[in-house]
Amino acid sequence: MGTAWAAVAAILSFGITALFGKWLIPFLHKINFGQTIRESGPTWHRKKNGTPTMGGFLFIAGILVAVGVCLPLYYRMEGKDPLVMAMHAKIAGGLLMACGFGLIGFFDDYIKVVKKRNLGLTVRQKLVLQFLVAGGYLYSLYRAGSGSKTLIPFAGGVDLGVWYWVISLLGIVGMVNAVNFTDGIDGLNASVTFFAALSFLAVAGILRIEPVSIFAAATAGGCLGFLIWNFNPAKVFMGDTGSLFLGGLVCALGFALNLPILILPVGIIYICEILSVVLQVSYFKATHGRRLFKMSPIHHHFELCGWSEVKICTVFSLVTVLFGAAAVLLAAFGL
Repeated sequence: MGTAWAAVAAILSFGITALFGKWLIPFLHKINFGQTIRESGPTWHRKKNGTPTMGGFLFIAGILVAVGVCLPLYYRMEGKDPLVMAMHAKIAGGLLMACGFGLIGFFDDYIKVVKKRNLGLTVRQKLVLQFLVAGGYLYSLYRAGSGSKTLIPFAGGVDLGVWYWVISLLGIVGMVNAVNFTDGIDGLNASVTFFAALSFLAVAGILRIEPVSIFAAATAGGCLGFLIWNFNPAKVFMGDTGSLFLGGLVCALGFALNLPILILPVGIIYICEILSVVLQVSYFKATHGRRLFKMSPIHHHFELCGWSEVKICTVFSLVTVLFGAAAVLLAAFGL
């Protein structure tokens, strides 16, 4: 029964996301909510200047409706009360966290659009708000009865004590920003996150955690529906509204399975993206102006090496599939 509801959630999320674009994209054009392309980016990106942004609202709507419809129906069909389900608390809290990050992204996008620049909120403002959202989510898990014990493949349940909450707080904020850095070329973030969600869907299926299967399926469906509008050449960008929301979802899926450790292999591309930025900035400062990469995040480096946007999306997606499969195997044989 859980598999059927996961399929329904995926189809519903895909359909709402895809159809919503027929109205939202013309509306964003009408109110002139276009992306301002940074001057320091690849020169050929300037032709994308003015492409509507905040398109993340497409899959935000699709995912929220799909989970909001399918999860309660699943509980009712199974004769379970969602109000007393700890898993429901994790998923509801995860969705609220993702929406919180998406709201931060919306503020950032709105400032960029209104002031016609590529910089919105300051780094300090973003981080303060992100830590508040992540901290609120972890507090909700604590209040729902989640302890500091986490599953680690081949090690079983490991109680990290207070360090669990510290590592989780830093990890969530770091991963959300890593997902944000992955949004730089047409279709990349949605493609990578689609396969990341499929990986979590497979793990949830192996562990028979049907509510998370529904959650992951809705995420995958929303990403796929968005790609109709965002694949090269993109008709709309997700903006920070969408990328920060997706970052929250990726973290929420890992925590809902009580396997946040699997976020590392599943999110290998996100990690490479943010590490490339850290390395580039550190090397630039240490060498007084020399660069380690032609440009960061790393997808821009490959662009300047001559790779097309479609090739980058394909290769990065395949890497996500490979490491996602490793995560699935860890769950299948290590737990």
